[in-house]
Amino acid sequence: MGLGPVLYREYPIGVLGLMDDGQGLRRVFLRREDSAPGAPEGETPLTLQAAAELEEYFAGRRQAFTVPLSPRGTDFQQAVWEALRAIPYGETRTYGEIAAAVGRPKAARAVGMANHDNPLLIFTPCHRVVGADGSLTGYAGGLDRKRALLTLEGTGSPRGYPRPLIWGRPR
Repeated sequence: MGLGPVLYREYPIGVLGLMDDGQGLRRVFLRREDSAPGAPEGETPLTLQAAAELEEYFAGRRQAFTVPLSPRGTDFQQAVWEALRAIPYGETRTYGEIAAAVGRPKAARAVGMANHDNPLLIFTPCHRVVGADGSLTGYAGGLDRKRALLTLEGTGSPRGYPRPLIWGRPR
């Protein structure tokens, strides 16, 4: 099944693109200022639902998403993404904990790669995964965005990182 048009919306962390395949949300990505136009722009009932849920999330009124999801990936990636979605709002896990949760306790690096390939930013909360020592580690949107998302969710600042300004006001 092909992807529908992309719906772009401005959020506190930047412009997000939302795409679905008619059955569920397939991609959520940060729009890069230097990116060339890709898919045609437009909206669908699923992308409108996702956009509304993101508005509520960033306003602090939503902790869980209900829009159907339709990510594509390997069996291992799917297992990791499912484990990420099981991390409660306001909590974090380490790469090693996610590896253990999917039955591959020595696969922390592979978990990191699956996080990197996550097609559904925020909906599959890879921002909730931190280093073994609690420090912030890679995030496709940059560590400042990861820190902002964790602060929004009330996890505080992971060890070694000062509390940031978020959305232009102190938290």
